[in-house]
Amino acid sequence: MGIEPKPPRRNSPRKLNKPKAGDAPLVFSFFSGAGFLDLGFEKAGFEIGYVNEVHKPFLDAYKYSRQQMGTPQPLHGYFEGDIECCLSGKEAKRLSGLVGAAKDDKRLVGFIGGPPCPDFSIGGKNRGQHGENGKLSQIYIDLICKQQPDFFVFENVKGLYRTARHRQFFDGLKQQLDEAGYSCTERLINAIEYGAPQDRERIILFGVRKPQAKKNLPRFNWLSHTLFPEGQALSYPWPDAQPISTKRSQPKRIHVELTIQHWFEKNDVENHPNAHHQFKPKAGLAKFETVYEGDDSKKSYKRLHRWRYSPTAAYGNNEVHIHPYLPRRISVAEALAIQSLPKEFELPPGMTLSNMFKTVGNGVPFLAAHGLALTIMDFLKGAGK
Repeated sequence: MGIEPKPPRRNSPRKLNKPKAGDAPLVFSFFSGAGFLDLGFEKAGFEIGYVNEVHKPFLDAYKYSRQQMGTPQPLHGYFEGDIECCLSGKEAKRLSGLVGAAKDDKRLVGFIGGPPCPDFSIGGKNRGQHGENGKLSQIYIDLICKQQPDFFVFENVKGLYRTARHRQFFDGLKQQLDEAGYSCTERLINAIEYGAPQDRERIILFGVRKPQAKKNLPRFNWLSHTLFPEGQALSYPWPDAQPISTKRSQPKRIHVELTIQHWFEKNDVENHPNAHHQFKPKAGLAKFETVYEGDDSKKSYKRLHRWRYSPTAAYGNNEVHIHPYLPRRISVAEALAIQSLPKEFELPPGMTLSNMFKTVGNGVPFLAAHGLALTIMDFLKGAGK
């Protein structure tokens, strides 16, 4: 029995809220990466209480970006280690104490996280629940069932939802959560619905502890903070692939705020601290000089179109995104803009290029995270404590 979704309604552009503290819902973050999802929740009024990430370069980037933006550090700090340590042993005991203390203070507690997903991705390993990354999804759900937060968010690739053999595993996770006392709702979202310049689908599972009283939970309105619901963003007359040109006028009847050009200008990517962080071609410039602007038909060497949104920002598995008209791969600054991050967000200069692009590609687009967080905050206010 899930949370009943509300019918859609068109929403006007939103303003970013300032983070609150004290009585704000306290979020425990897992598989945190550089903190894109967490930042979205903070801007929606949640407080980050605990951050878990196993890969040190990603955790260092999380700390660095917050320091550069002047964002408060997590209330209870960081745990660098495998999430399995949160299920048993010393860290599990500490985590239980932190969750219990927050509940004693009458604060709502939420767990958020997106377990690494190559094992459910058609373009990745596709090993499913038995792959090393696939197992992490089960561990995360086990952790939720054990710690009993008031609500949770589970984010993963669409392959977990749409591929038949992975869907069985996903349905099993939901059954486990139901038996543990959670009411859940899910939706395959697209980042572009929330204003991010990127066609990126992800399955989101949201759950809350079922009320003990007879009062029903309010409806969960998935579309309340989408700006372009029901495929609207993809229906504009976006330009097709065109020969490379340094100058190209803006087409008519498109939504400019969803374009690469808009976000490159918005984030001033040429002067961003990560502007010069880019891979240099090893095999000459031929490949970079012949691909048409906007030709993203192949798995690799996809050239972005300045007057269109980007394909999914996935920079592993030899997938290469090329600048709209320059003979080079996109920079880290440009990749951050495609992920709709604030201009002030930056990664540490000493981080390797591989780790930079990996953490950017793994992250939830900021505007999608923020819109989702606002939707959850509305729901929690409606449900009451």
